[in-house]
Amino acid sequence: MADALVLHPDDTIAVLTARAGAGTDPLGIGGALTAPVASGHKIARRAIAKGAPILKFGQFIGTATGDIAAGQHVHSHNCSFANPDRRYDIGADLALAQAAIPQTSPLTFQGYARADGRIATRNYIALIATVNCSATVIKKAAAEVEASGLLDHYENVDGIVALAHGTGCGMAATGRGYDILDRVLWGHAIHPNVGATVFVGLGCEVMQIARMQSHFGDAGTDRFHALTIQSNGGTRATIDAIKAHVTAILPQVNTARRTAQPMSALRIALQCGGSDGFSAITANPALGKASDLIVAQGGSVILSETPEIYGAEQLLLRRASSDAVARKLIAQIEWWEGYAAQNGGSMDNNPSPGNKQGGITTILEKSLGAVAKVGTTPLTAVYDYAEQVTQAGAVFMDTPGYDPVSATGQIAGGAQLVVFTTGRGSAFGSKPAPTIKLATSDQLMAQMPDDMDLGTGDIVSQGVSIAEKGQQIFDLIRATASGQVTKSEALGLGNDEFVPWQIGAVM
Repeated sequence: MADALVLHPDDTIAVLTARAGAGTDPLGIGGALTAPVASGHKIARRAIAKGAPILKFGQFIGTATGDIAAGQHVHSHNCSFANPDRRYDIGADLALAQAAIPQTSPLTFQGYARADGRIATRNYIALIATVNCSATVIKKAAAEVEASGLLDHYENVDGIVALAHGTGCGMAATGRGYDILDRVLWGHAIHPNVGATVFVGLGCEVMQIARMQSHFGDAGTDRFHALTIQSNGGTRATIDAIKAHVTAILPQVNTARRTAQPMSALRIALQCGGSDGFSAITANPALGKASDLIVAQGGSVILSETPEIYGAEQLLLRRASSDAVARKLIAQIEWWEGYAAQNGGSMDNNPSPGNKQGGITTILEKSLGAVAKVGTTPLTAVYDYAEQVTQAGAVFMDTPGYDPVSATGQIAGGAQLVVFTTGRGSAFGSKPAPTIKLATSDQLMAQMPDDMDLGTGDIVSQGVSIAEKGQQIFDLIRATASGQVTKSEALGLGNDEFVPWQIGAVM
């Protein structure tokens, strides 16, 4: 294993693969380190003058704030954020992206076919609060159902999930914030992995139960049910009513059976959190290879976290399938710039402290790794938060970078699985769509074995190819879609990671 990796011939930096002590010269260029530097961090390949660009993967990630000698540590103390180049070449790489779609034979997984044509990887009953006032009621009802042992008699039901949140009232009854919450709630109600839904409200809130009932109408009452605490006689009476309804519908939900279904039916949410200097070298590009294989099968992979592609959006725009797709993504980037400025922030407020400890210096650097997750095929569509994903291929959804909020939007859009890369470590899980977690390093895999589903550190430590690891991830996705339990499912994670994006004034 090399002491440092050079990622692109034009790069001004290399990435350390192991901790380097003071006085060592990992690149063998006569530039001994003046202090120890952790693995995943950057060192200068050659002298970099003050004000000069710093390049990683051949891309601009920041500007030198002072002269940097060859072989020295490059990080926040001598590299600063600067506005990225906005000379977008829309569609310039579209032909290359189209040629990058692998040639594969159609494959299947064992999934549940729903009456509406959607295909599920899990079979849940969902209790959905329309407002925070009904959050405790649905949580208590779910807990009492689980404690009763009732679910043990229904082997084809994966469980009951209480989707509670902190909004639903004290908000405008129209506008983007309201529309987002409506899309999130309804998107989870009709999610392929949900066999039946119970909506629960207080009764006087802004997000009225009648709004949910207007979506499904009389024809949906076999799958959807709604009640309010005020009209049902209070907290205890409502909990009992929920439990009674769940007991009544369990036999019907249990009739679902796994059968062979096309991989083209899958919508895979791509996430990263607790990223480090290895994220862009191991887990993220390997997930990108798996994404290409999903696209080759006719499925969809959903990239998100708009603030975390900032500065790398040109890599997506160069392979946009149309000018309209590109313009929608550009508009989302510009909205986020205004949103950050309006709230006294900067797009470079991300990376987090943990990201920086792991070797990531600027958002421009972090974004290069984030974009790698979606692979190399054409960008076929751009969606608003929690919008239903209908287009096959590599698509983008506008979301914040905060993992629970981002994943909530992707799942509301129809993603039946989430694949989550992490370098610092994450305890994230999700329902009704399970999460697969990928560790970027051998160290993390050994440190958090109960949380990580697959390690990718052997790309660096053992020379495993990105393509081979991508195939392993694809195979894991297929197995998980067929019912293999993920580490986060085994730990019971996912009950509290339902976090709709809240936009607008809290009244």
